[in-house]
Amino acid sequence: MDIMITVDDLAFREELRRFLHSNMTKEISRKLAEGIVLSKEEVAAGTRDLYKQGVPTWPKEYGGTGWTLVQQYIFEQEVRAFPALVKFGMGEDLVGPVIYTFGNLAQKKYYLPRIANATDWWCQGFSEPGAGSDLASLKTRAVRYGEHYVVNGQKTWTSSADYADRIFCLVRTDPDVKRQEGISCLLIDIKSPGVTVRPIHLINGGHEVSEVFFDNVHVPVENLVGEENKGWGYAKYMLSNERFGDSGVGPSKERIRRALALAAQTYVGGERLIDQPSFREKVADLEVQLKALEITQLRAIANASKQQQENPASSILKLRGSEVEQSAAELLMAVMGPNALPYTPNEVLGSRNEPPILPRWAAQIAPTYFYSRSASIYSGSSEIQKNIIAKAILGL
Repeated sequence: MDIMITVDDLAFREELRRFLHSNMTKEISRKLAEGIVLSKEEVAAGTRDLYKQGVPTWPKEYGGTGWTLVQQYIFEQEVRAFPALVKFGMGEDLVGPVIYTFGNLAQKKYYLPRIANATDWWCQGFSEPGAGSDLASLKTRAVRYGEHYVVNGQKTWTSSADYADRIFCLVRTDPDVKRQEGISCLLIDIKSPGVTVRPIHLINGGHEVSEVFFDNVHVPVENLVGEENKGWGYAKYMLSNERFGDSGVGPSKERIRRALALAAQTYVGGERLIDQPSFREKVADLEVQLKALEITQLRAIANASKQQQENPASSILKLRGSEVEQSAAELLMAVMGPNALPYTPNEVLGSRNEPPILPRWAAQIAPTYFYSRSASIYSGSSEIQKNIIAKAILGL
């Protein structure tokens, strides 16, 4: 592994810490620390705070900072620890890179600034009721009539669709060829006539995902990304970016830090939880797993290709990252103990008007644990990641 944190990187970290203390809205940081769900307006405000120097992961010519991969990694760690990490939909990490890599000049000029200044919240229209991990079997159709495509079909498990202004959608434009060869990418205004968003209520009490229905939705041909029927390649590029950022090292570190702090205040049988050998063994085991994952991510950063193509090594990060993330959520549940039993949505939303029935720190832990079970499913299930690793990396 040819990577090291240089003196310049350490100076960058200190400069970044000063920037966060000077620019981040204190109320947003407080809510993030307490696990309170932010409104769309608060997420937009926090995103603008973070993007004052440019979008952290983008090249300078498209409104980014032009930071190296190591600097981007340091940025993610610091904003997690502050805490200050807010994401205004999927524009920065997923949609933006596809547009500036494969989109035309008009699309770059219009959409990229709107992502950079948190004007448009993007969601990702990939999965369907019959096409989840087997994404190539999608059936949402787009038929061209003159200067418009007419879209019919359904997407599901669409994250933050109820917040979204636009959706990056995979559609079938040629049903008579090999499945992967008849798919295109469309940029769709989610408020277009014929689009219906129906939130799905989850086990954690929230509705982070939705069903999205398309009923004769007219989409201008100018909203086609790249070439017609070439969308599968663009989608693989996007999913590679998503999985590369899905290792979850930052969130897992934060959960372990929080678990240790809370365990020092929690007594079980007259003894602090943090002093009990069984709990300390759990922490040590998880920290070893997390350190191995972090080193693997640093290796991936060091070996990242300079070419714009999918990176199968991202599947390793996604697979192990989701497992470590779930273990970190379980660790917090162990600290929470009986406090996990009541469900207090007003605490999670920060809208209570009566005395809390739980310690203030407890409200979000159980919902987070339940939601973490989906980590090994979204962005490609663990079984799919193992197949990719076996084929693309091990050559089996």
